[in-house]
Amino acid sequence: MRLEQFPQNVREHILPQPAGTYRYRCYTCQAEYGIETLLYTCPECRGVLMIRDVEWERLKQVPGPKWREIFDYRSMVTEPALRGIYRFHELLGSILPLDAVVYLGEGHTPLVRANARLRDWAGMPFAFKNDGQNPSASFKDRGMASAFSYLNHLIRSRRLEKVLAVCASTGDTSAAAALYASYLVDGVTSAVLLPHGKVTPQQLSQPLGSGARVIEIPGVFDDCMKIVEHLADRYPVALMNSKNAWRILGQESYSYEIAQACDYDVGHLVVVVPIGNAGNITAVLEGFLKLLDLEIITALPTILGVQSEHANPVYLYYLESDPARRTFRPVTVRPSVAQAAMIGNPVSMPRVIRLVERYRAVAGERSVQVTEVTEQEIMDAMLIANRNGHIACTQGGECLAGLKRALHEGLISGDREAVLDATAHALKFAVFQEKYFEDRFEPDFEVTPRAELRNAPMLVRPPEGVAEPVPGRSMDPDAFRRFVESTAAEIAERLNLKEVRG
Repeated sequence: MRLEQFPQNVREHILPQPAGTYRYRCYTCQAEYGIETLLYTCPECRGVLMIRDVEWERLKQVPGPKWREIFDYRSMVTEPALRGIYRFHELLGSILPLDAVVYLGEGHTPLVRANARLRDWAGMPFAFKNDGQNPSASFKDRGMASAFSYLNHLIRSRRLEKVLAVCASTGDTSAAAALYASYLVDGVTSAVLLPHGKVTPQQLSQPLGSGARVIEIPGVFDDCMKIVEHLADRYPVALMNSKNAWRILGQESYSYEIAQACDYDVGHLVVVVPIGNAGNITAVLEGFLKLLDLEIITALPTILGVQSEHANPVYLYYLESDPARRTFRPVTVRPSVAQAAMIGNPVSMPRVIRLVERYRAVAGERSVQVTEVTEQEIMDAMLIANRNGHIACTQGGECLAGLKRALHEGLISGDREAVLDATAHALKFAVFQEKYFEDRFEPDFEVTPRAELRNAPMLVRPPEGVAEPVPGRSMDPDAFRRFVESTAAEIAERLNLKEVRG
């Protein structure tokens, strides 16, 4: 749709110009710093940072209903920079010129409602938001689009020369970082650190295919993260984990898209997110709070965070009902099928604590809940979901299991609707499906396959004496006809088909 075709009252807002003043702010000591250089922790106290628009109040000059119109009409533009997360430019990157935006097709992933059978199994209506349909097949592309657009802006404005982007990963972050870095190949190269033997083959292939330097080390994600933090503190590299505040900013788009998809009526929703490094729940909380502040929405949804029993530090923190007695303690993780959430010391925990306080102050104590589920529940839920038309990963299974558990525990009400975060595509975690079907999970996973959920291919061959086709060789027509008829008859018998004669 061409600019002149938009209504006059929104036309001037359709193609946004750079505006605002962004600053880093420390969550711990509130110190502020300019964004002209790469910064990941507070130089004063080493606390994690957020990005604040100092001129945020200017956005309130536009009424909430008008913002809805602007964002809705922007969905019709052909400008690539506005096709992804920067449809919400003013909320998550207003200082960036559109020509600095890196767009690889991320964002605006579909909400796919559960069918009646799956809804009844879960106990309430819900939809998966399929973030596995992002370019690298996970939600991490939202944050990478933001972080790499910022890097691109620094490079284009000559405030940064060629830079090495680094990250620690359980698989999804490395795939996304390598992909976006490869698009900016003239200015950015990438190196990723992975825990040896703890990333699926599909996830390992992604950064390799994008040309990243892939480094495997002993240990788990938390060990990789410590090494990456050490590198970022001492060498001129761009850290691409969620410690990077630009990553969190981009992931806020998840909340904005849910609001837009629901016509900005979200007060009745339960938004379910898995918690690993806690960047995702941080962004979701911040995103909805921003929408409420601008009166784009009029009520906040309930947020439900879910963790596995094998990696549950956030759950354990909120298990203590008295805020004055809560103390965060990292945990030693055990093997988990929800590998992207297998993190015992989430770097965004300070952000989560502050944001949950703010969120509950506005919407009440029950507006943010955290529950935990077993590995068995995660796998069963993923397989059941995908047998009902979905493409959920193990983290999506974690969300569905968490929804069912929270409903049973009375944390949420069944008369509401839920949106579940399927953070990645099921194909990324096919190895766990294979282990389930073949009953070869290692004991530490504590997963025992249910017979009714297992599946395996059937090899069907014609009866003895009937010739079979051989690739590269021709076959007598009569022999081929006998092969087709006899094999089809065998298949029909196995599938309990009755021949229709007419």
